[in-house]
Amino acid sequence: MHRRVEIPTRGPGLYEFTGALRAWVETAAPEEALLTLFVRHTSASLVIQENADPEVRRDLTEALHRLVPPSDRPESAWMTHTYEGPDDMPAHVKAALLPTSLQIPVISGQMALGTWQGIYLFEHRRAPQRREVVALLR
Repeated sequence: MHRRVEIPTRGPGLYEFTGALRAWVETAAPEEALLTLFVRHTSASLVIQENADPEVRRDLTEALHRLVPPSDRPESAWMTHTYEGPDDMPAHVKAALLPTSLQIPVISGQMALGTWQGIYLFEHRRAPQRREVVALLR
C-alpha cells in the first residue's frame, strides 16, 4: 500500500507532516508493518526530530546554514554549480548529508515514534516549493 504526500514549503526549514502520515497509517490499519518514506527531490531531506519546541527547528535550520552557507558567501567561492542561484548547490550538499528516506516501524497499527518525535521534510531552498514524499507500508 502506498501514498504520495505533497508538502508545500515557504523557504528553508522543517515542515512537519506526522499527522497526515498517522491518519493514513491508522486508516490502512496494518497490525505490524514498516513505513518507508522517500522524498523525490535532490534539494530537500527527511528527518525525525523533536516536535515540542519550535526553537529546535529554528536552530537546526541555522546550524545547517552555517555548515553549508550560500555560494555567494566568500567561504563558498569554491562552488561551481551556481547558475540556479546561491542556495542551489548548498541545498544539494545538505540533501547529501541528511537522509532522503526514512523507515518507521508500525506496531499495533501505530507508528512507533517516541513521545517528542515528529516526521519532517527539511527544505533547503529559499523559494517556495511543492515537495512530494512517497510513503509505502509493507
